[in-house]
Amino acid sequence: MQYYNFGDDEQPAVSPDDFFMNEALKEARQALKEDEIPIGAVVVCKGKIIGRGHNLTERLNDVSAHAEMQALTAAANYMGGKYLPDCTLYVTLEPCVMCAGASYWFQIGRIVFGAYDARMGFGRLNQSVTHPKTLITGGIHENECSQLVKDFFKSKRKRK
Repeated sequence: MQYYNFGDDEQPAVSPDDFFMNEALKEARQALKEDEIPIGAVVVCKGKIIGRGHNLTERLNDVSAHAEMQALTAAANYMGGKYLPDCTLYVTLEPCVMCAGASYWFQIGRIVFGAYDARMGFGRLNQSVTHPKTLITGGIHENECSQLVKDFFKSKRKRK
């Protein structure tokens, strides 16, 4: 496994999954600032982020404007094609069936997610919705990703 060290000898090297999940968390925090459910995503190809996204369902009044959809669309536009077999989708929450299904059509090579979603995650409902060649890794920065969403909904309940 390749690890990233950005020149600071005192800073430990981090794995690509850690590094890119932190980038997805930046997107989730941006969603939180915009009063959206704090889920963020990035698409990475050959060590480079080629697509970013966070939830925009409230701003766009569009239930399909999930973080994954934003990042996948941006990545396909960047690549100039609709298939992303050499790319990895990093997302802070386990994708729902809609987003996992979209990943099938994009033929994404790998999905890495943070927190598991016991209610709406594709793994609980239908794991075969992703492309057969897609590799899945879950639980990267799980506590931090999960806490963002929990705190968001807790604050929403307090406002009512």
